Amino acid sequence: MVDSQYYLPNDIGISALDCGEAFRLLSPQEKLYAHYLSRAAWYGGLAVLLQTSPESANIFVMLQRIFRKQTPAQLEQAATAAGLSSAEYQAFLVYAAGLYANMGNYKSFGDTKFIPNLPKEKLQALVKASQAFQDQPAEMEALWNSCSGPLYSLEDKQKQLGLGDKGITTYFSGNCCLEDAELAQKFLDSKVSVLAFLPQCFTIADKWKWSDLFLLTVDLKTTHCCPADCAVDGECESCCGSFRFEDKEFTVKRGDYGPVMEKVSYYLQEAQAYAANENQRKMLEEYRRSFTLGSIDAHKEGSRYWIKDKGPIVESYIGFIESYRDPFGSRGEFEGFVAVVNKAMSERFAKLVSSAEVLLPELPWPREFEKDTFLKPDFTSLDVLTFAGSGIPAGINIPNYDDIRQSEGFKNVSLGNVLAVAYATQKEKLTFLKEEDKDLFIKWKGPSFEVQVGLHELLGHGSGKLFVQDDSGKFNFDQTKVINPETKEPVSSWYRGSETWDSKFSTIASSYEECRAECVGLYLCLKKEVLSIFGHEGQEAEEVVYINWLSMVRAGLLGLEFYTPESKSWRQAHMQARFVILRVLLEAGEGLVGLEEVTGQDGKPDARITLDRSKIHTVGKNAIQRFLCKLQVFKSTADVEGGRALYEGYSTVSDSGAHNFLRLRETVLLRKEARKMFVQANTRVNGDSVELVEYEGSAAGLIRSFTERFPDDAEQLEADLLELNKRDAPCWC
Repeated sequence: MVDSQYYLPNDIGISALDCGEAFRLLSPQEKLYAHYLSRAAWYGGLAVLLQTSPESANIFVMLQRIFRKQTPAQLEQAATAAGLSSAEYQAFLVYAAGLYANMGNYKSFGDTKFIPNLPKEKLQALVKASQAFQDQPAEMEALWNSCSGPLYSLEDKQKQLGLGDKGITTYFSGNCCLEDAELAQKFLDSKVSVLAFLPQCFTIADKWKWSDLFLLTVDLKTTHCCPADCAVDGECESCCGSFRFEDKEFTVKRGDYGPVMEKVSYYLQEAQAYAANENQRKMLEEYRRSFTLGSIDAHKEGSRYWIKDKGPIVESYIGFIESYRDPFGSRGEFEGFVAVVNKAMSERFAKLVSSAEVLLPELPWPREFEKDTFLKPDFTSLDVLTFAGSGIPAGINIPNYDDIRQSEGFKNVSLGNVLAVAYATQKEKLTFLKEEDKDLFIKWKGPSFEVQVGLHELLGHGSGKLFVQDDSGKFNFDQTKVINPETKEPVSSWYRGSETWDSKFSTIASSYEECRAECVGLYLCLKKEVLSIFGHEGQEAEEVVYINWLSMVRAGLLGLEFYTPESKSWRQAHMQARFVILRVLLEAGEGLVGLEEVTGQDGKPDARITLDRSKIHTVGKNAIQRFLCKLQVFKSTADVEGGRALYEGYSTVSDSGAHNFLRLRETVLLRKEARKMFVQANTRVNGDSVELVEYEGSAAGLIRSFTERFPDDAEQLEADLLELNKRDAPCWC
């Protein structure tokens, strides 16, 4: 029997993201702008297949070829004839939908592998019975042979993403270990123009080969770039070439994902013609330049124009952005989104932005540890039209360039139609709560999460100062006067030169920062003026606070699903953060949080988590206040040793102490609910207008949305993906 965490259940929730009304209200020009941006995002999103696992691209191509020839309904007849039961065929559809939704065969939320929930021989029979196989038997046989082994493999290393013996990754070659990653990071820090966003590192004997994918890599003219030709139009002269560093030879090349990035650049150019203003036009031009020439500075410049583009009707962002899935925590995964502003909800977020300068001083760290000036960002609620990548978040705070965020600003977005679908809960599926809490949870989960997302993104990720000494020796703080509130001594550490938050805190950076932002949300939601902004007063406001805190401690327990005991590692940044917060609140004592193991009505192990609402404003607030201050101080001062000791201490999952978290993890796995998947619409130009093509919220609908997504060049696109995958294949051995 295969552990259920490694397959997707047949009854998994699949919902269509509704953006029909928002799209209908756009002008013809705005619709064309959204259409071409969406095309750029969808093509770029294909890079995630190559960033996820060695086999993901080949599985994707095999599925595309099958479903381009036969719809799910048509293929079902062949499945029945091949001996599959209706449950087995549904399992195949769910697997295919899962691969499309996650852009690979590892879950985007948790990084766990998932395999088809039907016997391998049954899937092979279905593939061979398909029309695609009948039309091209040799090609389809080769595709099946190339991916069928790893598609089903659950060897220990292949059960999750990770570095070295901890898992599978395509960010590093198979012979890289943590020490290699650390040396590579030191090399990158020494090359200011390269930074740390190059998503692949290969070691060959004592030599290093960097195949730079993130901005510095994407040269459309050549597959790889040698020192003689790496300077294109004067760009990136010092990036490519061979370098000697600490007795190792590093070779930096670019050109990966060229065919995909060429499509991205083409559609960004098409979108420019329908931009609403000069900021949008310049933004797209810089993005295009970055993907064409391999310039990280161009992407940063595009991000600056993006920040300046205040209150657009159609919002978007694109690039190699989040580093959650890099085992070292530095390299970016591609994502691109296009969304339409929800004006009513955005008004609430605008009020929160207006109150930010009053709320920031309420955070529990000295004034010197806060940014010198709060640069008021855009904060809008958006209905997603397109989100290409491995998954869809509830909110975003970008750009991720520390220097821009600290001195020039950022934007926040809350994805309204995602929130509306993702966090809808059925009472019978609510686990680990008292019966009397369940009705409250269902009623207030949505409103409370809206508050938490707003605070998390704006005042969580948007707060706090990094102490920096630049290459010229200049400090951005007075090192003779600023006192560390934890030691009561002058600050003695800071970021130097090209060091960044990600490069210093590396493997814990993402989760640590999510934890800090979550704590800000918990802390500031206690403020009546914050709740009032979102329309909550009196007893209603208290219910929102209670459910927000209860939701957080429950999420901490649910987070155990994303911990791997064998490697003692966490696979999901946000869930690790929530477990840490649960530990902090349990440690606070005084009956604030209760966690006990019980027997469920079905006679199987269960758990019950409780929260004393009368102690949230006292015991709870004090615990979060102390912990949040420590998180910020370690972050501001680049104190990696102190920050790592604190965070990894609370992240520990063991069977000793007051709670047997390893045993509780088994209970969580027993009663877990699969994460929902989203079906997104397509757009297509019909004459002078743009049509929105929507699909039903089902596995078949999700599959159809992808097979109809690339109608003009599907065969060439699939050939390009196979070739790109083949080129790097020797590196994964």
